[in-house]
Amino acid sequence: MSSATVRDGAFGNATALSCRECGNEIELGPFYACPECFGPLEVAYDFPAITREEIAAGPANIWRYKALLPVPADIEQSPNTEPGFTRLVEAKNLGVELGIAKLWVKDDSTNPTNSFKDRVVACALSAAVELGSKVFACPSTGNLANAVAAAGARAGIPTAVFIPSNLEQPKQVNSAIFTDRLIAVEGNYDDVNKLAQEIAAEEEGWAFVNVNVRPFYAEGSKTLGYEIAEQLGWHLPDQIVIPVASGSQLTKVHKSFQELIKLGLVEAKDYKIFGAQATGCNPVATAYKAGVDAIRPVKPDTIAKSLAIGNPADGIYVLDIARSTGGGVEEVSDDEIRASIVTLARTEGIFTETAGGTTVAVTRKLVETGQLDPSLETVIINTGHGLKTLDAIADQVGPAATIAPNYDAFEAANVI
Repeated sequence: MSSATVRDGAFGNATALSCRECGNEIELGPFYACPECFGPLEVAYDFPAITREEIAAGPANIWRYKALLPVPADIEQSPNTEPGFTRLVEAKNLGVELGIAKLWVKDDSTNPTNSFKDRVVACALSAAVELGSKVFACPSTGNLANAVAAAGARAGIPTAVFIPSNLEQPKQVNSAIFTDRLIAVEGNYDDVNKLAQEIAAEEEGWAFVNVNVRPFYAEGSKTLGYEIAEQLGWHLPDQIVIPVASGSQLTKVHKSFQELIKLGLVEAKDYKIFGAQATGCNPVATAYKAGVDAIRPVKPDTIAKSLAIGNPADGIYVLDIARSTGGGVEEVSDDEIRASIVTLARTEGIFTETAGGTTVAVTRKLVETGQLDPSLETVIINTGHGLKTLDAIADQVGPAATIAPNYDAFEAANVI
């Protein structure tokens, strides 16, 4: 892909791609590695003055924040899934269960394909369209494949999504319903991602959302932070717990909080950011606990497949943020994840997938180990819907009793 023919204003108030390691800036385009040091690139901006009232007057989706994203001013005119502005649930019952005085759940399971990935994909789609891409693609642990396939269908762009062959069946179906190019790859996510990078390097016009348009894609996660602040009445929470796969979501929520402070949309304050991982894929948690900066890749073995990235691209930045904010990175077992899926459902009526179960379980552990202050306002993020990972809890729940269709049988069962 080439950025030579990109129209004026294609990327809104974005000004360049900036290296996160050396600070070198290059033109906006389908690039993801710094030509000077090969460090990762992210979007830099020249933000205009913006008010809370201007944001509130926007649509009830992520485009209310379009001035803060790498998208054109007319983004609403481009067919997309219009994700975002999902509910922030005051979780009083779960708070009692976990011992947290003021607890909120940011529930992203109500996005168009039932996960937060619709946010990042919407920003990647905008970049792909502006760059004239002919194929919209991704390597994925499931949720991203769902979102890319649906967004491509909505925009009328051919899609190709690549997944590990052992991915949960519901996620495979949720992708295949939107595209006839679902490709199952023998191996884990890291194998799939490596293949995607090879294809992106060889095939002209392919926009891999988390490869060659990754800087634009990643910015979509900022909208989680913007919404949380706005829904809290334009203030930041004291603590937030975020699941960690690649680590991009956590780093971008932090970026969004800093941008809101810089723009004067919220008051500056200290806040702590915690990362949540599964023990079966815990490279960031392991590095955090060991007090080291290097992330040692692992081979994933966990039911939390949407978090099963053994070599997380943003892992070192997660460590930096967790340490600098006074937060941390914790891990939990698959059994704790399963139990917490049930807990969230039975306290707040929210059915989460395994990533959300991981976050709830880690939040409990953070309280029990004294890492998280239960007296402070806390937000946890639910990234996806439990219908995507039914196998994880299918043997954990079921009928309390099977009875004959008469009152005597009901009374004998003593169900209440």
